[in-house]
Amino acid sequence: MQTVAKFPWFVPGLVGTLLLSAPAHADVLQSWRFDARQNQLEISTDEGVQPTAQLIANPSRVVIDLPGIRLGRPKTSQVIGGTVQAVRTGQFNAQTARFVVELAPGYTVDPQQVQVRGSSLTRWTVKLPTPQPTSAIANPPSNVPQAIATVAPPPETFGGLIPAGRPLTWLQQRVSSLRISKYSSLRSGISFLDMETGNYLDLNGDKVYATASIIKLPILIAFFQDVDAGKIKLNETLTMTRDMVVGGSGEMQDLPVGSKFTALETATKMITISDNTATNMIIKRMGGIQVLNQRFRSWGLEKTVIRNWLPDLRGTNTTTAKELTRLLAMLDQQKLLSSRSQAQAIGILQRVKNRKLLPVGLGRGATIAHKTGDIGFLLGDAGIVVMPNGKHYLAAILVESAYDDPAARDFIQDVSRIVYTYLDQAPRTASVNQPNP
Repeated sequence: MQTVAKFPWFVPGLVGTLLLSAPAHADVLQSWRFDARQNQLEISTDEGVQPTAQLIANPSRVVIDLPGIRLGRPKTSQVIGGTVQAVRTGQFNAQTARFVVELAPGYTVDPQQVQVRGSSLTRWTVKLPTPQPTSAIANPPSNVPQAIATVAPPPETFGGLIPAGRPLTWLQQRVSSLRISKYSSLRSGISFLDMETGNYLDLNGDKVYATASIIKLPILIAFFQDVDAGKIKLNETLTMTRDMVVGGSGEMQDLPVGSKFTALETATKMITISDNTATNMIIKRMGGIQVLNQRFRSWGLEKTVIRNWLPDLRGTNTTTAKELTRLLAMLDQQKLLSSRSQAQAIGILQRVKNRKLLPVGLGRGATIAHKTGDIGFLLGDAGIVVMPNGKHYLAAILVESAYDDPAARDFIQDVSRIVYTYLDQAPRTASVNQPNP
């Protein structure tokens, strides 16, 4: 898809806007807007970012860098007028987009009064104080760039399920750098959540991706909800009818039509060997696709949607990494199931046969209850990780790539290893901004 830029007429002293239309999954600058009346720059990116800002003298200008973000078009310049003369955008290097707010000659700002705040990891505001003549500043800036503090977005509470935490800034920067330097061809949605502290890693967590077989995770939870409600009995018999038999993963497709299984056996095969025929049988037993979608919405999952029966090789069934961690938090905190059904569901998820993704990055003695998904161009894994020391966290990674690209698998393994090592070493009171020594 070709990137398209729209340029409205700019009027000095009024609000200027530049909107960039970008490919749906690229980590690019979505839009920026300088409000001359508020003296602030508003930035929106497609993927989570941690801006850095500094004041540079001679001539005075505020420079804001967005690591891991591309402009998606050549550099541009917007004339503002007054003490803020212009805003320039450009690609500082292959890994960093840059904004430069140029001040009028002879004017500067106090860097301690410049506010860089995030309302989310993808939306940031740079608020400038009124520029003053350099002669009026008690200690005018030297030629050495002066750093400007960046205030992280509000804490994520996942609907009050866990303590209010903070972004794991160092992990975010580390994973972003890894993807840019080694896996630049991939597009990913990532969400990790430390259940003890509420601290989290979110990179493109709200971005919608195909869910592949990870859709079987919410189906399993809905299944056990019906068991708790008495709508389904675990020992009842389900018959494999011809209309439910499909290809792809699983072994039930090779059995004769009319084969019979208990409901529990069918649900177990749906998860442990990702059996597509078993999944369709469970969906049918529960009343169909729309019944399940309504259930998902009742849990607050707006982007987790089933649109087609399995196997969904075109990727029409969707979710987000953050919705997966929210679902896992509700499962972990026993908000959806009875204690008995919760234990059974987690037990099934711990028996998943595919151990080639998140489990590879875990330390010895750690356990994971998870579900993987793979439809060639989308590879993912989501689960609850318990460390030997009792600490636990939630993980969800969705990766788009060229068909069957092994880099997607390697990326998930590397991210899993980085996050596990960090959380395993860091005490519960550790800074979220620096790795533990």
